[in-house]
Amino acid sequence: MTVRLIFAVLAIVSFSAGIHAATSGDPMGILPAPPAVNTPPPAVDTGDRILGVIPNYQTVNDSSAAVAPLTPRQKWKLALRETMDPFNIANSIVGAGFSQMGNQTPKYGEGGPAFAMRFAAAWADLATQNFFSAGVLATVLHQDPRYYRRGPGSGVVKRVLYSVSRLAVARQDSGRAAFNASGIFGMALGIAASNAYYPSKSIRSEVMAARLSTSVTGGVVGNLMSEFWPDIQKKFFHKK
Repeated sequence: MTVRLIFAVLAIVSFSAGIHAATSGDPMGILPAPPAVNTPPPAVDTGDRILGVIPNYQTVNDSSAAVAPLTPRQKWKLALRETMDPFNIANSIVGAGFSQMGNQTPKYGEGGPAFAMRFAAAWADLATQNFFSAGVLATVLHQDPRYYRRGPGSGVVKRVLYSVSRLAVARQDSGRAAFNASGIFGMALGIAASNAYYPSKSIRSEVMAARLSTSVTGGVVGNLMSEFWPDIQKKFFHKK
């Protein structure tokens, strides 16, 4: 009950910040002043799709250029867009299919209804992590949920290390680097929330640890793809 109350308070605070920012000229100090008087913040869509399929709109390709911070409304829009993206929904369906084989975790059993519950759980896993990371905590902690590429100006090894480090380092709305509390704690809260809809036999420390490992691995792979996709695209697909 206490955990649910904390979740509710965080959601109310972040939603209130978004509403206030959207309806007043002073966003309660959430965001720094824009770079120019008539320069609106950039749209959430700052990239394309990797291989034309995998969503990459959460990436800022040129991190050396001045980029205005996302408003709270844009952060929530990004979280929703990630959750509703057709690729991510399809990925949840595929994950549910693998889970169905041999009644793997979460152990809902066999048959059509069990598959439907597995798909709902897989999609809920994605939705809750986006909700807490890019929505609630990114707003409350004033952090930018996007990935900022280091770019081809650095060597491959440095770029790989940079990509991995972004799991622990985030950009504040002010532009400075900080501990990625929204990403780390959002991931943890999302995993904890699964206890509300996973069957009791699948609520174990080993299961939670495995989900954390999967989420971290997915984050690393996603960052590496975002970092190097423009180079691959330019080299092999001849697109500037």
